[in-house]
Amino acid sequence: MPAARSASRAPGSARRPYVICHMVPSVDGRIVVDGWPLRPRLVAEYERTAASLGADGWIVGRISMEPYAGNAAVPRRTGRSRIPRTDFVARTDAPSYAVAIDPGGKLRWESDSIDGEHAVAVLTERVPDRTLAFLRAQGVSYLFGGKDRIGVPLVLRKLRTLFGIRRLLLEGGGKINGSFLAAGAIDELSLLVAPVADGGVGTPTLFDAREGPGPALGLTLLSAERRRGGLLWVRYRVGRGRR
Repeated sequence: MPAARSASRAPGSARRPYVICHMVPSVDGRIVVDGWPLRPRLVAEYERTAASLGADGWIVGRISMEPYAGNAAVPRRTGRSRIPRTDFVARTDAPSYAVAIDPGGKLRWESDSIDGEHAVAVLTERVPDRTLAFLRAQGVSYLFGGKDRIGVPLVLRKLRTLFGIRRLLLEGGGKINGSFLAAGAIDELSLLVAPVADGGVGTPTLFDAREGPGPALGLTLLSAERRRGGLLWVRYRVGRGRR
């Protein structure tokens, strides 16, 4: 449930941004909030806590970004020359950045920004030239995260180097979050635990890294705070190995 938020240039690694996974799970770890009681209150509290984290960018997957990107028509490309598979940076002075992991370039951006936050698409090199021409025409920046698959460490390094992003909120679905967890690319968890027992089977959880045993990274509790509506805001530092 990302939305515009004020940016604060917090210290980050010289190599990549400091990544905070900010989510609203149920007590059993489910993250699809449709049908939950008190949903409007959950959204409002989520945005209040997100704004306090001082991020200068947020990142989600294609499906999560679709409602924000829009549905612009992609024109046919008339040029025949191949567009080089090099990163395209349309803007570096934005107050904040909205980043979408979109390996196949399927998002149909209507604008180069979302509520003033500059849009950045993360692609693989297999996207067609037509998609790259469309993104350039829309003023949407893009970077390549790999030839056929997205490499999380590479993407984070580029976000830091190309756009100066130092503090990044990860607000994706279970698979996106799981890929960051498996890559050891999450520094902190910010969980607004909802007073809901979901009980769904087969719905996305906070982290869906892979079949079988997961990364099982240890956590260190940073804070726990009761929020409006019976929500519990819990923050953890993420470890780098099994405990």
